[in-house]
Amino acid sequence: MTHTLRTFTSGLASLTLGLVLALAAAPALAAWDLQQLMDSLAQNKSGRATFVETKRLAVLSRPIESSGELLYTAPDKLEKRTLKPKPESMVVDGDALTVERGSQKVQLQLQAYPEIGAFIESIRGTLAGDRKALERNYRLALGGSAEAWVLELLPLNEKMKAVVQRIRISGMRDQVGSIEISQADGDSSVMVIEKSTSTR
Repeated sequence: MTHTLRTFTSGLASLTLGLVLALAAAPALAAWDLQQLMDSLAQNKSGRATFVETKRLAVLSRPIESSGELLYTAPDKLEKRTLKPKPESMVVDGDALTVERGSQKVQLQLQAYPEIGAFIESIRGTLAGDRKALERNYRLALGGSAEAWVLELLPLNEKMKAVVQRIRISGMRDQVGSIEISQADGDSSVMVIEKSTSTR
């Protein structure tokens, strides 16, 4: 269970948090605080972005880099399409999680994996700008200013803490610059998001 959660946590966290903050189309902000950020996220209904992700694993001497496309459709569909170095697709649609790598295809019902389901529901809270939902699963801290802010999410659940140490998102106003995920085992990943010029 811990291995399964760790496998999907990095990809899903990067996908959802990065996409939400990168694609939020909010007006100029008069004040910058956590509620203002949540309000801007609540305006996001769908979007598309490109990503470059660098993962550092304790068992490897060199980082692994991948790139591709992120898509979100409200209220609950998330998709991460990795194009390089090898094609891979990860889709969360309602209660179903589907992962495709080459000829392999794995489908899971989140009800059968309550910890993964709880993690995804937390991310959907971010997509909806639902502060209460996020605070049921994370301790949130927003620092800096509108021009250079850092949003940190620290898991509250003990089983989640065994996998994820923290998620740190840095950005400027309603745009994310980078997302760093630090895992409890020392592995980490950094994703750089670039908003696409068109959405669908």
